[in-house]
Amino acid sequence: MTLVAEQASVSRIMFQVLAALVPAVAVYVWYFGPVILVQLGLASAAALLSEAVMLRLRSYPVEPFLRDGSALVTAWLIALSFPPLAPWWLTVTATVFAIVVAKHLYGGLGNNLFNPAMVGYAVAIISFPLQMTRWSAPTALAAVPLGFAEQVAYVFGGGLPAGLGLDAVTLATPLDTLKTHLALGEAAGDIMKMPVFGFLGGEGGEILALAYIVGGIWLWRQRVITWHVPVMFIATVAVLAAAFHAANPAQYAGAPLHLAGGATMIGAFFILTDPVSSPTTPRGKLIYAGGAGFLTYVIRVWGGYPDGVAFATLLMNLAAPMIELHTQPRVYGQRDSGRSGGGKP
Repeated sequence: MTLVAEQASVSRIMFQVLAALVPAVAVYVWYFGPVILVQLGLASAAALLSEAVMLRLRSYPVEPFLRDGSALVTAWLIALSFPPLAPWWLTVTATVFAIVVAKHLYGGLGNNLFNPAMVGYAVAIISFPLQMTRWSAPTALAAVPLGFAEQVAYVFGGGLPAGLGLDAVTLATPLDTLKTHLALGEAAGDIMKMPVFGFLGGEGGEILALAYIVGGIWLWRQRVITWHVPVMFIATVAVLAAAFHAANPAQYAGAPLHLAGGATMIGAFFILTDPVSSPTTPRGKLIYAGGAGFLTYVIRVWGGYPDGVAFATLLMNLAAPMIELHTQPRVYGQRDSGRSGGGKP
């Protein structure tokens, strides 16, 4: 395949991924306000500028690689993973780090060991945990909903309107609320009756999860992704959550919250399916996704963070090369040296 044809193929896939994220963006606008569009713009601008600078420093042609869409996919995943009211500098910092360090310092697209968006997320939540946990309340639950101009002003450091406290416009995520109240000795069933949990996974969270599923299924139908990673990841999280809930319903939430809440669905269809940082063999994908599902649940329930998709992804990125190595199909006509003795056909 020529370089031009290869770039055209990458560009087509990346823009299909962006198109598949549009339903989720629409849900964000509906439930949390249009400030998510500002975050997407900030992340996109930071990603494209960082990409151009690194390409120039590495003596690569800027325009063809800038148009392949890979930097924009990283930017959008970061913006959709961050609180809508995250300060502008946090979104920009995480995006620049993702592009410069996680992508280009590893050799650029196709050579990065880790998912760049999740590297940016991990750096942000470890370095700035307070800002990363200030999620804007859905319009239906906010004590005083902010207008678009007020949201933009807050993102750019303008503060809140006079007399309005941060608690009036922000809300802990359902997974964070669950973990906090379980630590206080409350039963999971009673906690789940709080308004923040909505019907399944938080006010607006269920519809957002559905939007990611719709986009993910479209990507599968377009043959951009295969079924192995989403199905195995979702199944692992669901089985673990259901088993622990059945064993002790007072301590562990059931599968619906873990599937509809947090980053489960964006992780299943858009993050873990990154073709560069994940295995390519069918059996390897199943092992990779199963491990990610296991780690996600463990971090959520017993770890120090309310969600575990980002860290589970990065840990399994480390294991991906080994998984790939040991799940390659046997070459036709080649014997297993351990059983044949000679190791030759």
